[in-house]
Amino acid sequence: MDNLSQIRCWLARHPLTLDAGLAVGVFVCMIAGSFVDPHGAHGVSWVLRGPSTLSLALMLPAAAALVLRRLAPLPVLGVTTALALVELITGDPRAPVSMAAVIALFTVAVATDRPTTWRVGVLTMTVLTGTAMLSGPLPWYTQENLGLFAWTGMAAAAGDAVRSHRGFVHAIQERAERAERTREEEARRRVAEERLRIARDLHDVVAHHIALVNVQAGVAAHVMDRRPDQAKEALSHVREASRSALNELRATVGLLRQSGDPEAPTEPAPGLARLDELADTFRHAGLPVEVARADHGTILPAAVDLAAYRVIQEALTNVQKHAGEGAKAEVSVVRVDGHVEITVLDGGAGGAHGSGDGGDGDHGRPGDGGESEDGHPGDRGGHGLLGMRERVTALAGSLTAGPRYGGGFRVHAILPLDRRAAATTKDSP
Repeated sequence: MDNLSQIRCWLARHPLTLDAGLAVGVFVCMIAGSFVDPHGAHGVSWVLRGPSTLSLALMLPAAAALVLRRLAPLPVLGVTTALALVELITGDPRAPVSMAAVIALFTVAVATDRPTTWRVGVLTMTVLTGTAMLSGPLPWYTQENLGLFAWTGMAAAAGDAVRSHRGFVHAIQERAERAERTREEEARRRVAEERLRIARDLHDVVAHHIALVNVQAGVAAHVMDRRPDQAKEALSHVREASRSALNELRATVGLLRQSGDPEAPTEPAPGLARLDELADTFRHAGLPVEVARADHGTILPAAVDLAAYRVIQEALTNVQKHAGEGAKAEVSVVRVDGHVEITVLDGGAGGAHGSGDGGDGDHGRPGDGGESEDGHPGDRGGHGLLGMRERVTALAGSLTAGPRYGGGFRVHAILPLDRRAAATTKDSP
């Protein structure tokens, strides 16, 4: 089987060699056909006779022209048809020069389109058959003339069938390749989305816990000499925050492992079930947090539950970092029809004067070192609000963030419980 495949590959790379072999085979068949006497006393018989010199002079160029049948199918058909016509008119008995014209017609049918095939096929069949019927001494309905009619018609039909089959196979291959490219593109898109989601989780986790560690470490440094018990408690919170950060980082980065890798993460992704625990970490860091929930025990989809948790976590982290001393945060979670609305308010002294409805999320708090990309000063290069907006938008939700009238900041997110229905509603005019 391997040898046969190698031979086919070699012939595909050297088509002229294959056509030269075909030309030799056709020439031999025409010579052999010259020894057949179709008009013997007892029907078709083999006699000891050979082709005439004129017949040999016609058969040789007709066979040789087939070497170029792939390069110039229509000219080759014209040459072989002309030689066959000469043989039909002058040969007695006739030699099968028309065999070359039949093969040339097949090649034209394979190499061209269907309209060209049938126009050329009908013309060739009419010319050859009509000449054979009108020029010979035998009646027009003789078997030899009808056979020429049948062979030319079958050559055109067979060539058209071969071309159609090749086109069908090519279409299937192209469709398979296109499907493969689509699958690869879809796989790359899914990988990119997963990387973006993991990057958001890493940002939320690190920003939240590092902010807590920074605050508690500052408290410990401030009271270390005068109130060592309070400093010890602050350091204990630092240790707890760092341990929690490491655990969440391990769980998040563990998503990048391949199946079957050891030590796969088993901790579930955080959700609103851990909202009280999240609020306690901020309370220990000195930020009063009030939580009000009116979601009536709603069980959220995993993606929505995680997004809601991360939005609250990031918003409280920003309050901790930017709202200033004496700030207070209020968190509310409300179920409204098919949505969950999350609001995080603060009344910090760092509240902005600024324009806006907050719809773009780029209004920040002035005053301690310049505004960052996410609208907050002192967090240069951060992407907190941008990350929240991307996370909410990915679930077909909406998020607004901006200064409150009279001071403070407000973050408001709407997350649909049914992502597909929300996406359809959002896309409809």
